[in-house]
Amino acid sequence: MEYFGVDLVEAIKTAGYAGLFGIVFAETGLFLGFFLPGDSLLFVAGFLASQGFFSVILLISLIFIAAVLGNIAGYEFGRRIGPRIFNKEDSLLFKKEHIVRTQRFYDKYGGKTIMIARFMPIVRTFAPILAGVANMPYRQFLVYNIAGAFVWVVGLTLLGYFLGSLVTDVDKYLLPIVLVIIVLSFLPGFIHFYQERKEIKKKLEEAGTKKDLST
Repeated sequence: MEYFGVDLVEAIKTAGYAGLFGIVFAETGLFLGFFLPGDSLLFVAGFLASQGFFSVILLISLIFIAAVLGNIAGYEFGRRIGPRIFNKEDSLLFKKEHIVRTQRFYDKYGGKTIMIARFMPIVRTFAPILAGVANMPYRQFLVYNIAGAFVWVVGLTLLGYFLGSLVTDVDKYLLPIVLVIIVLSFLPGFIHFYQERKEIKKKLEEAGTKKDLST
């Protein structure tokens, strides 16, 4: 099962606990981590734990800590750098559109974005950074950070673990399951984009109607 040309199962086996900790930390708060396979990584790691490659308790504990610390690192980065982020030029690892997209989620969901973003690729990387940029109260940020990390890590890891334990030859279905997880993780973003387009279209139509009435 490949992700960007890399066999995800073998990569996770090779990475071990330390590697998984580093990947989740980077993906949940550092610019360079937005392309990493967070959701599928947790599921596959849970599956491998069911096959005896990891201790599921130790795995969940380490990844949970990594997810919390990753968001804290992102928050501190955003708080220290502040508005200068928006003046940064686009590069391979940074796109202004990612920041703008995440900002729209903040506008709609407020602090809950930190928790909701856990299940959304790209957005989960930039959400804590923007929380820092906006000087979101740290206590509020920390509550959503911990709650989101717990649900995300425990939910997806145990899903992989229990499916691996209960379903015979589940490894044969690993690729389609992971593909479904990837599609579902991007679905909220597409829904939000669609709703946003509808709202913009509605406002344009209303503006056009008002203009016609005034002439």
